[in-house]
Amino acid sequence: MNIVEANGAKIPAIGLGTWELRGRTCARIVEQALRLGYRHIDTAQVYENEREVGEGMRASAVRRDDIFLTTKVWPSNFAPKDLDRSAKESLARLRLTEIDLLLLHWPNPQVPLADTLGALARVKQQGLARHIGVSNFTVALIEEAVAACPEPLACDQVEYHPYLDQTKVREACARHGMAVVAYSPVAKGRIKNDRALLRIGDRYRKTAAQVCLRWLVQQGAAAIPRTSKLERLSENVEIFDFELSEEDMQQISGMGSAGGRFTDFGFAPKWD
Repeated sequence: MNIVEANGAKIPAIGLGTWELRGRTCARIVEQALRLGYRHIDTAQVYENEREVGEGMRASAVRRDDIFLTTKVWPSNFAPKDLDRSAKESLARLRLTEIDLLLLHWPNPQVPLADTLGALARVKQQGLARHIGVSNFTVALIEEAVAACPEPLACDQVEYHPYLDQTKVREACARHGMAVVAYSPVAKGRIKNDRALLRIGDRYRKTAAQVCLRWLVQQGAAAIPRTSKLERLSENVEIFDFELSEEDMQQISGMGSAGGRFTDFGFAPKWD
């Protein structure tokens, strides 16, 4: 498995996203993913599945040290005392002693960012999280976060796929040694019938989704596709046996625009 290195973190390039996976299904998919060779699992407090993610990890019999686990703190817990409590609650649900990567899930303008980041850094300093980072942060927020945080930030986890141009965020992350972790990397399934991607895939005997994930990984991003189908699990991880040409990379990059976003909420920041 390829690794994305960022400010001391070694993030496996392909992970399993678990948003909307619940109960037994969630535990089973996590277990199967780890048995198939995945080493990066992504969850969040708000997904209400941390307990099942922990169960799947234990059932897989993969050594804890070999798994890179990410979880996220919801914005309503960004006041320093709440953040500390929230991190400990996540650990209790997961039945773990440390989180590999703890992220702020969305920006929260109601709490001063410096206060939140100070608390996030303390969680790392206490040994509860090995690495810390942010999610859904714009360029301006990345700059503010890096300046305010006493500890290095490992990544910005953002929506990223061929339809969404994230050049500005990628450049900001690169400036600060941060990784880009792509959620919804196959555009919530919309790319599977994309003619251009299917055509490129034919040349490599790969699916449109595999082409899409390869495009992300070749840029140095990590990707966390979510699936509840076992056959998709193995497909998503079989992207390390081919390489897209420079021409294909440019063609796929040319498909993106600022308006290609599928995840947007009223509380979202003003996007780049």
